[in-house]
Amino acid sequence: MARESFDKEIQFLRMLVLTSGAYSRQQFADRLGISIHTFDKTIRKLKAVVSAVHERLPAEQGKEFAETLRYSYYESADPLLLFLYRAKSVKETESYRLTLIVAELESRPLTALELLDLCCAGLPEELALPDEKTIRSDLKYLEEAGVIVRVGTARPYRYRLYTELLTALSDEELIDLYDFVDVMANTQVPSVQGYLLRDSLKKAIRRQGKELAEPFLYKYHYYSRILDEAHLNLLLQAIAARRTISFLYFSPKAGKSYGSQNTNPLFARESEGKEARVLPLRVVYDHQYGRWYLLAHSAKQRVAKFRLEGMTQIEEGDPVEEADFAAKLALLDLRTQQSWLVDTGYPVTVRARFYNPEEASRNFIKDRVRLQGQWGVITEEDATSFVYEITVNGMTEIKPWLRSFGSSCEVLAPKRLREEFIAEWKEIQRYYESVREDV
Repeated sequence: MARESFDKEIQFLRMLVLTSGAYSRQQFADRLGISIHTFDKTIRKLKAVVSAVHERLPAEQGKEFAETLRYSYYESADPLLLFLYRAKSVKETESYRLTLIVAELESRPLTALELLDLCCAGLPEELALPDEKTIRSDLKYLEEAGVIVRVGTARPYRYRLYTELLTALSDEELIDLYDFVDVMANTQVPSVQGYLLRDSLKKAIRRQGKELAEPFLYKYHYYSRILDEAHLNLLLQAIAARRTISFLYFSPKAGKSYGSQNTNPLFARESEGKEARVLPLRVVYDHQYGRWYLLAHSAKQRVAKFRLEGMTQIEEGDPVEEADFAAKLALLDLRTQQSWLVDTGYPVTVRARFYNPEEASRNFIKDRVRLQGQWGVITEEDATSFVYEITVNGMTEIKPWLRSFGSSCEVLAPKRLREEFIAEWKEIQRYYESVREDV
C-alpha cells in the first residue's frame, strides 16, 4: 500500500469510528478532502482487507462498513483497527512472492537462484516475473524480520525458516508467553508490534491442535493510539538519525483532516493542510486521552508541537550536526521542564484541596494524587483533607486531571481556574434542574 493511501485510510477509519457512520458519502468525502470516487474505492479496499483478516463477519452483503466495524469490535477481543497494518505491510506483488518463498522454505533450505526459479514458475501470469536482485532483496527483508536464517557459511547461501522461538518452547511455555504478550500489548505503548506477535503465537498454538482460552478481555477505546503508531517508527528513526522531516499537517481545529495528492491538473485543488519542515526531538504519549504528540524544533516557532493524528505524507530530510541537535533538545527540555504534558505556556502555581474518602479503609484519593501528581507536593493536611500544590506551564493540561476527581477536589488557586470550575459545575447542575425529584 502506498504511503499516501495509508495516510488516507488512517484518517478515513478515524472519522468512521468517531462519527459512527453518521456522515453521508458526500459529507465524508468533503471532510476528508477527497472525491466520491476515491471514497467508494477506499471503502471497497477496506472491506476486502477486513474480509480477509477477520473470520467472523456479518453474512449480509449489504451491511454498511461502519456496522461491520462495530460488529467486529463487540464480537472479538482483537484490536479493531490492527488489520490496517497488515494491509499496508507489503505491496500486492510482494505478498505473492513472499508467500511463495516462505511456503517453499518450510519444506527444505534453498538458495536464492532456486527460489527465483520457483517464483517464476509459481507466480500468476498477470504479474511481472522477478529477477535475482528482487529475490535477494526479499530474502534480506525476511532475514532482517527474523522469518528466515542462513544455513552454513559456504556460498551459495541457503536459507531456511526460523522457527526456534516456537519449536523450542513447550506447550505450557508457549501459552505463558502468549498470555504475557497479550497483557503487555494491551497495557503498554507502543503496542502494535506486540499485537502482531500475539497473533503469530495464537496461530502457532492453534496449528498444534490446542484450544486457546482467552483469560483476559480488553475493550479498546483509544483508536487514535493504534492508528498513530503508523508514524511512530518513522519519527523515532528520524530522531535517532538526527534528520529533519517534512509533512502536511492538519490541525484538529481544521475543517479537513486529509488532502489528496491530485496529479491531474483538472482536479487539483487548494490543500487546507499546512506544510511543515522541522527537526523532530521527542515523541510524547498522553495516556489520559490516548494521543501521541511530536515535539520538534521549527525555524519559526523554535519549539513546535504537533498531534500525530494530523500528520500526513511524512518524508525524511537532511541530517543535522550532533551539537546542533543537542542544543535544540536542551532548549526543549528547558521549555517543557514544568509541562504537565507538552504545554510551553507561562508557569502558574495551582493549589487544590482534596477531600479524603469517608469511612474508607484506604485513602485512595491521596494514593492517586501521589501516583499521578508528578512533581507536585502536599503542603497541608488534616483529618478530612489535604492541600496539593504544583507549578506547571499553563492550566489547560492539568485541568482535566483535577476535574476527574469530581467533588473530592476543590481548586483554591489561581482564581481564574477556580472560577472556570465553578462555571462548569453550574452548567452541569442546570442540565439536571428540569428533572423531577420523584423520577
